Amino acid sequence: MNLMRLRQPMAALVLGGTAAFFGAMTSAHAFSNPPIQMAQGVEYMCGGTNKAEAAFMQMVSPRWAATIEFGINDSAQRGSFPARAAVQVREKYTGRPVMEAQSQGPYMLARLDPGAYDVNVTLGGLTMTQTLTVIAGVPARAVFMWPSNFDMASVMPPMPQALAQTSAAR
Repeated sequence: MNLMRLRQPMAALVLGGTAAFFGAMTSAHAFSNPPIQMAQGVEYMCGGTNKAEAAFMQMVSPRWAATIEFGINDSAQRGSFPARAAVQVREKYTGRPVMEAQSQGPYMLARLDPGAYDVNVTLGGLTMTQTLTVIAGVPARAVFMWPSNFDMASVMPPMPQALAQTSAAR
């Protein structure tokens, strides 16, 4: 058996596998998970500002008790989301405050205890309220959509400097 004929395919396989491994490691490290934060003893995580982070938040959301999603009800602004909205969670029947935090992206995941809650989200002076019922082992979800005629310019994330200059030049 000719060892040279065996070495070339083996070397190609090893090099290709190594390149694939390092390529996977590089792309895995290009994105870091959003940090888990605490508010009044409740763990929460905000994110989804880019495609990879949004995919991550959607992937892990079933492991969290509650998912609160924010968006704009306008097809022209699809993919837009409020920069920072004030989120307040209260017990439904007692009104006791459970958690207050600022969202930092289109998704907020929270580890709420089982129970019924009123979730108030305030953005630009407009407060929306929804009831959220958390059942042990069953992820709950509330979606807050601001109307298309709402003045989003004052509450949108700032554009990167280069993009703002390009838009202004048009």
